[in-house]
Parts: sequence; C-alpha cells; structure tokens
Amino acid sequence: MTDADIIIIGSGMGGATLAAGLAPTGLRVLILERGQPLADCPEARDPQAIFGRGHFRPTETWLAPDGSRFNPGNYACVGGNSKFYGAVMLRYREADFAPLRHIGGTTQGWPFDYGTLAPWYTRAEALFQVRGAAGIDPTDPPRDTDYPFGPVPDEPVIADLAHRLRRVGLHPAPLPLAVDIDRWLARAPTPWDAFPDTTGAKLDAETAALAHALTHPNVRLQTGVTVQRLEMAGDRVTGILTDRGRFAAPRIVLAAGAVHSAAILLRSACDAFPNGLANRSDQVGRNFMNHNASALLALSPRRNRSVYQKTLMINDWYLTGGPNGEPLGNVQLLGRVSAPILAAQTGLPRALARIIADRAIDFYIMSEDLPDPDSRVTVQGDDIVLDWRRSNWAAHRRLVGRVKRSLRRAGFPVLLSKAFDRETPSHQCGTARLGADPRTSVTNPFGQTHDHPNLSICDASLLPTSAAVNPSLTIAALALRQADHIAKGFA
Repeated sequence: MTDADIIIIGSGMGGATLAAGLAPTGLRVLILERGQPLADCPEARDPQAIFGRGHFRPTETWLAPDGSRFNPGNYACVGGNSKFYGAVMLRYREADFAPLRHIGGTTQGWPFDYGTLAPWYTRAEALFQVRGAAGIDPTDPPRDTDYPFGPVPDEPVIADLAHRLRRVGLHPAPLPLAVDIDRWLARAPTPWDAFPDTTGAKLDAETAALAHALTHPNVRLQTGVTVQRLEMAGDRVTGILTDRGRFAAPRIVLAAGAVHSAAILLRSACDAFPNGLANRSDQVGRNFMNHNASALLALSPRRNRSVYQKTLMINDWYLTGGPNGEPLGNVQLLGRVSAPILAAQTGLPRALARIIADRAIDFYIMSEDLPDPDSRVTVQGDDIVLDWRRSNWAAHRRLVGRVKRSLRRAGFPVLLSKAFDRETPSHQCGTARLGADPRTSVTNPFGQTHDHPNLSICDASLLPTSAAVNPSLTIAALALRQADHIAKGFA
C-alpha cells in the first residue's frame, strides 16, 4: 500500500516548485512538511517584533564543531525560508556554469552549461511572475524572452542613486523580483526583505508554486510531519519514518533544504549503507556553502524616505575586479533598514539608530563561497553539526572596498559595513551536489541519487557552486527540469 506515486519531503523552493511541475501529469503527489502555514498577524509587519523580539525566529539550534550551540535562523513553515526571502529571482550568469578562477581557488563548474537550464529559467520566471528588465545589466545571460512583468519601480531616492552610480561609471540595473508591490504595500508600508509573507504579496514557494500545485486534485500537502529517517530494502527506499508514522511511495524526493536533506541521508545509515544513504562518494554533507555577505550602510546628508528600496543591483565586479581579473561578486540593495531594525541588529540606542537610518541607503554585498569538502554538515545523535569553513574571503573584502570607493565618489561620505555570520543563512547550498561522476557527486544532473534509483534530491543541496547571486530561481529551474524528467520515467 502506497500513500502516493511520489512523496516530496519539504515545501520550500525546490519541493514546492517540483510539485508545481508534476501537478499537471496526474501523478499522485504528497508533500510532507514539518512546519505549518504562517498566519497573518500584527507582528508580520512590525519591525520591532521581527528584529527586536524575534517573534518569528525559529527555536531550532545546531552545534558548532566546538560543541557550542547556535540558532541558524532557518524557518520551518510551509514555503520554508522563501517566506522571509527578499524575493530576488536572478539567473546564474553564463560563466557560473564553467570552471572559474577566483582569488580563493577555482570552481569545478557544472555538468551542463547555462543553455541547458535556460528554458527552465524562463518557465520559473513565469511561475513566480518575476518583475525585471532584460539587457540592462552587463552580465545578463542570453534569454529567449523578456521578464513576464516590468521592473518594480525605483523610489525617488533610488532613482537618484542610480543616476549617481551611472555618473561614476557603474551600470546599475533593475533587480529581478517576485513581488506584487501594490498588494504588498496595501497591507502596510514596509519593506519585504526579511519580513514574512502572510498575505501572498510575495511570490514565494507557497504563494506561487505550491498554490499552483494544490489546484490539482492529485497533489496533497500534509503539515506537521517531521521526517526521522528513510527505510531501505536493497538499494531502494521503501519507506519514510516520521513522528506521524510511516509513509511510502515508489519515488521519494528529498527537498528539506541543504542542511536537513543531508542530515536525513546521514541519519538513515544502516548495515547496508553505514555512511548514510546516497553516500558512496562520501560527499553527502560536504561542500557546504553559505555566501560571503556583508551589509553596507551608505550615509549622506540627504534623507532617505524610501519604503521598500530593494530594486537595484550592480554587477560591474561580478566577473572581474580582482588583482588578476578574478570575479568579486554581486551588489544589490537591502530592504529599507529602519531605526527599530538597526537598533535591534547593532545594539545602538534608538535615537542614534534613527539618525543613521534616516540618512542611509542599505546595500547587500555578496561574494561566492567556494566548495570545500571539509566545510560540511554532520549529525551527532539528534543534533546537526555545522562546520562552515568560509572561503574566498579576500575577494569579498576587495569587493566591499570597491563598493565603498565608488559610493564615496557618488556622494556618500560615510560608509558602515558589517559581515554576516553563521547565524544568518546566506543562501546555504551544496551538501549533495549534482554531477556526472558518481565518485565525486551525490546525484546525477537531474537530481536522481547515483546510489538509489527511486530517491532524488530537489533543493539547494544540489548546487555544485554557489555563484554570487541569490539561488532561488536556479533551484526553481532545476526543480521544473527534474519534474519533466520524472514525468518521463512514469510515462
């Protein structure tokens, strides 16, 4: 007796988009999610509640290698971390799929090129109703069509910023966003970056992909189910053991996120697979990447009266800028940092935080973290152990310096920056990377594990490299490609 044709573990960007891709096939799809839907509430748009009191902050803790505990900031809810994301839907750049020399080392590239994934990028942009404008950014990869909708409008202060940046020789471009700005602002005049989506105004994994999937009667969602391990017979997964009982299907897809998917595979170790499932290569949990990221506040005498702010990116240093022409990374705006947010994040007195926030434009600076087999996720009993070994930091420091010099020339004399630490999940990925060689990867290029014919992975675990852009659209594109591949196998 089976519960479905396919069971997907997790309803985040990968799992929900995979379900959306499979929904029209008629296959019985069951999604298991450990969390619950986010309900709307006054705290959803209250910066003091979110950033000061941590109203939505998850209670889960992980272990550092020294045994100390920390809160990683990963959300367990329907839609996963995408419920709090900045709604940025950027394609990897064409060069990101090939081996690329960085200051900190050379990436190994992907088993296929950008052109292979391009059609599913287009489909993902349509599913998530992405707002953008093609061809303005100098690193924009080839595409067969423009974005489904025009870009979210720049507020006056940001339009002035774009003019200033162009005047100093940079090429600012609209940031591709999956947000219905009118619907978002109708609820309350706040930014959306790091604010929970409780009204469907952000096109996140739940409101875009899962909502589409659940319009089909063959797709079901069951919440409040925590997966403990996978049950095996021979080389096949025969069951999913959870705190709500056992589930079974001919095909299982892990989409619990880069850390939890790896942890489930490792916890499923048995006599036949003592190192965990899908781990013949000893790569499960390894190559953990978390973008090198910093927040930068650019202050000037001018008041910043923006509400949401996050509409602009700069990629002038994406493919070059290092001492020998190495890539440095991406620059984009953060959501508007208000006095309550700044005070909560820095400990500054509220009055001083208000003076700074009123005159600041806020930037998010992001550089590639390179895969390292010793940067990894392991398990210790019921605990997850995260040993993140940050790489390519010299490139990130150089990028922060480049941005500061350009902003001073653009009329911002005071610049404050702070790096994010391990408690900020800056696009975690890489722990079950896809590849053509079973000796060095966990899955094939379609996400099917090399070791188990009926077990696939569909989340950020698959990414062989982190690139230096937000991974959401790439995860969604991989999921739609995987859905097509799985459907062919059932045909």
